Amino acid sequence: MTAAPPIPDATRADARRSQIRAAAAECFRQHGFHGTSIAQISKAAGMSTGHIYHYFENKEAIIAEIVAQDLERLLTLTAELRAASDVKAAMIERAVEGVQQNLDPAHAGLQLEVVAEAARNPRIAHIVRAADRQCRESLLQTIRTLRRAAGHQDSEATLAGMAEAISAMFEGLRIRAIRNPDIDRDVVVQMFRRMVGDLLSQAPQPPPRGRRDT
Repeated sequence: MTAAPPIPDATRADARRSQIRAAAAECFRQHGFHGTSIAQISKAAGMSTGHIYHYFENKEAIIAEIVAQDLERLLTLTAELRAASDVKAAMIERAVEGVQQNLDPAHAGLQLEVVAEAARNPRIAHIVRAADRQCRESLLQTIRTLRRAAGHQDSEATLAGMAEAISAMFEGLRIRAIRNPDIDRDVVVQMFRRMVGDLLSQAPQPPPRGRRDT
């Protein structure tokens, strides 16, 4: 019998980091950032605290990687949308995915915990805001692409406003997921598809008085 090839060190390390992230995410959801210790994470991950510190310097480093993973997913999504033959139709269709994910209590709880920690921890705030800037710019680029393809010439302020409005719509679902866990997801999906479509189809808005288009 031929022996199985050895698992590359990089692959093993990635698996370990993923294991730690998943354990930490569950602990953060259950106990909050400050209520979670490295010892609790190590127990949930099924490894020693020494192994945790081998891969992550502290809890903030774990949050940084959780945020980075979420950012990578969103950047991949917006890149796929821009590559679609009909960007607007693709955005409306993928709205279903965004609604379902943000209404998931586990996802919502973790994201709200990260934001809450960012409100009181400058280091976490820096991580969260840096990721948001990248995500916002990618979404802005996607909206700009579809609006120009439709013949609209919008100011950068208008495009930025659209990006913020869409972000606020989806991120607000996380709070609703906690406040109203019995929310009718199918109805919300239909509403969001309509709202996203209407927002992306609106006529170009004149720039605010005193501000020039850029």
